[in-house]
Amino acid sequence: MKVKDCMCENVCCVKPETKISEVAKLMNEKHIGCIPVCDNNNCICGILTDRDILLRTVACDKDCCNTTASEIMSTNVCTCKEDDEMTNAESKMASNQIRRLPVCDQNNHVIGILTIGDLAHSEMELGQDHVCTTISDICNCNTGKNNG
Repeated sequence: MKVKDCMCENVCCVKPETKISEVAKLMNEKHIGCIPVCDNNNCICGILTDRDILLRTVACDKDCCNTTASEIMSTNVCTCKEDDEMTNAESKMASNQIRRLPVCDQNNHVIGILTIGDLAHSEMELGQDHVCTTISDICNCNTGKNNG
């Protein structure tokens, strides 16, 4: 199975100079938990999650109306291609413990996003045990540590 068969399309993206207050409003309107950050050439340069906003802005007493996406976004974003095999994308998600994987074209433009929800929705094709193992690895549930 290919990534393009599972991914969400029509992804919202923001620019590095977008204020965090605007990003949060967009996340709320679209009911999403992450937004890729793209440069002026529409190439991915970072990603922002609702958790990033909370921990890197709110918890640090930064002003959401003056802080920009580029100030708090995660860089060195793991991505995949739409023609990648799902097993390769799942492996990236598990090994990097990421719940959302942007899908980019050959020019590094965001064309979709693959989430753990997409994995769950594709369990019939991928296999329930396989999907459960991948999600467990992403969430680091099998470490044997008590994370409280």
